[in-house]
Amino acid sequence: MIYACEEHVDLAIDTIVDEFETFPMLSKVEGEELSTTCEYCQNTAVYVVANE
Repeated sequence: MIYACEEHVDLAIDTIVDEFETFPMLSKVEGEELSTTCEYCQNTAVYVVANE
């Protein structure tokens, strides 16, 4: 699972596809996760990209 901002969501999708060779699930950050930061920068995460 990768938390990503608007700018890095494409990079997160590519990473999941490369690692798991499957189409990733993309969802908006909600609830307690709203304060989570992007894994590629320190901006607030907007999306969660996961392989399941």
